[in-house]
Amino acid sequence: MSRFFSRRYDALEPYTPGEQPKDQQYIKLNTNESPFPPSPAVEAAVRREAPLLRLYSDPESTELTKKLATRYHLATEQVLVTNGSDEALNFAFMAFADETRPLAFADITYGFYPVFAQLNHIPYTQIPLKDDFTLDPADYLNLGKTIVLANPNAPTGLPLKLCDLERILKSNAGTVVIVDEAYVDFGAESAVQMIDRYENLLVTQTFSKSRSLAGARVGYAMGNAALIADLNTIKYSTNPYNVSRLDAAAACAALDEDAYYMENCRTIAENRAWTTQQLQKLGFTVTASKSNFVFARTERISGLALYEKLKARGILIRHFEKPRIRAYNRITVGTREQMQALIAAITAILEEQT
Repeated sequence: MSRFFSRRYDALEPYTPGEQPKDQQYIKLNTNESPFPPSPAVEAAVRREAPLLRLYSDPESTELTKKLATRYHLATEQVLVTNGSDEALNFAFMAFADETRPLAFADITYGFYPVFAQLNHIPYTQIPLKDDFTLDPADYLNLGKTIVLANPNAPTGLPLKLCDLERILKSNAGTVVIVDEAYVDFGAESAVQMIDRYENLLVTQTFSKSRSLAGARVGYAMGNAALIADLNTIKYSTNPYNVSRLDAAAACAALDEDAYYMENCRTIAENRAWTTQQLQKLGFTVTASKSNFVFARTERISGLALYEKLKARGILIRHFEKPRIRAYNRITVGTREQMQALIAAITAILEEQT
């Protein structure tokens, strides 16, 4: 830290993203990227747009906003396109939370939430999940705080029923409830259908996971038109040209290739079920994930040791050294061949333990 660094950020603990190593080729199951490439139409769209890179991008992301509004049966005024869903979340934290409306989110959830809160000097409460890592809706009733819910949650993969979300929305009508649906396409139910019923509901999604565009950084927020107007105020005060021409072109093309991407999601769900079954045969406890990853532990080896031994064999998974979950690892679901290699490696590692 330099002597010039603002004291406002002395206590800020930056987010640690998943490893992107370059020392060798890994079977990469650590950052929940899609194992499938973008569709050929996406590649073609990017090539067509490349000659126009001398020009600024459309600050309104007009074409992409229209396509998203059509897909989700919303007005264009109810959609904001962002540089990844992280930017949408940060804008929402800035717009809808402060000292009078502090944040509330689970103690085990997306690690960026407390970072964004600290960055923006917003007080926050972390509400413990139950012992089985499920969320108790009763803990969120009548909070009077800006609530953030990842659905499905990360790193557990567990979904929240929409009837439970509705209870939370009704009991917190005076504050915004943000639902982070980064993984919703892999088996959970989206809250977008509730937007027109609840003016305090804001839903964020991303193209990074189910649409194979993690490297493009495109996300979006959906909600009441007044909420989106508030987010636009933040956006135009920080980064008006927030989505590049290439990223917007890629996202537009991806929306036109829905059948391709939804088939990929079904394949990932099948591979998730297969991987869960294989891990359970090896004695693992695995959560009932509805995401593109599994969350698993075993008594036969520590979470950290398994992570390290798999990495030594060229397979990357994600480990979190947090007290409640240090026994677990989060494993991205890849192709069937990748998951077979994972199970073979884990089997060999466990045999070495005996």
